[in-house]
Amino acid sequence: MSRPSTLSRAVWLPITAALLLLAALASLAFGASDLPLGHLPGLLLHPDDSTESLVIHTLRLPRTLVAALAGAGLGVSGLLLQAVTRNPLADPGILGVEAGGALGILVMVVFFPAAPAWLFVPAAFLGGTLAALVAYGVARSVGVTPLRLALAGVAVASLAGAATRAIQILWESRAQGALSSLAGSVAGQSWADASQIAPWVVAGLVLALLLTPRVNILALGEDVARGLGARTERDSAIITGLGVLLAAASVSVVGPIGFVGLVVPHAARALVGPDHRFGLPVAALLGAAFLVTADVAARLVDRPAETPVGILVAAVGAPFFVLIARWRAK
Repeated sequence: MSRPSTLSRAVWLPITAALLLLAALASLAFGASDLPLGHLPGLLLHPDDSTESLVIHTLRLPRTLVAALAGAGLGVSGLLLQAVTRNPLADPGILGVEAGGALGILVMVVFFPAAPAWLFVPAAFLGGTLAALVAYGVARSVGVTPLRLALAGVAVASLAGAATRAIQILWESRAQGALSSLAGSVAGQSWADASQIAPWVVAGLVLALLLTPRVNILALGEDVARGLGARTERDSAIITGLGVLLAAASVSVVGPIGFVGLVVPHAARALVGPDHRFGLPVAALLGAAFLVTADVAARLVDRPAETPVGILVAAVGAPFFVLIARWRAK
């Protein structure tokens, strides 16, 4: 199969941006009560004291922004981790990064209740980094392969999940404040949540885009990368840390939502090929559109009640993971 040309790859950028725009409009229009699509421009540009304007600006707009940022962060995180490890099964959730980040958030809420909100992302980053290091160490002890690394990550994620549950049981009253951050949902997100996640995700995406030439070299393999003059250990550490940071920033607000970082990178590569200069922005836009769309579906599937978006994403991602694992086994 021939690789996509530069022109055809560039075409996917406006297409995925349009998909994100459509998903955002649907997110603003649909929910427990629907708003006419034709009213959205006026409500966005000229807010007033009406109930519709209040719903848009107080509830749905920050929720949509958080979902888009978290989806972009998780999608690009998965792309970076898959490139560095050359493992198509790599994903912030499967490698234990999301579970470790959620545990870090819970520790902050329970044991450091007076800590400012901006410390949540560093706490999630520390937890995610430790989880990833343990998963890699376990896999390395028996010989690193894509499947063994994924299995080690699942085991570490289960261990972190058990520790999270134990803290919730032992310090139940203190842990109540972290339940919304651990739910795997974007329901109830506010402008404060958007301001918490936005600087980290935007900065992470910009840095990741600047590092795409190094990502392309590392994706060729260590021997080839060294032959091209790359400092593989340094570059791998930087790019892996950036991937963990993007996942941690997302988890700090929406909680662990698995499989976004698995599905989106594969979709981006299918559209634009292996060149991360094109794949990364497409993955960011696709990840944002994917999570926003999943959130809209979560509102509508059982309204007026809301289904946690993580459940719907898992319904898509789990079969995809099995297919990729079977393909790798063959």
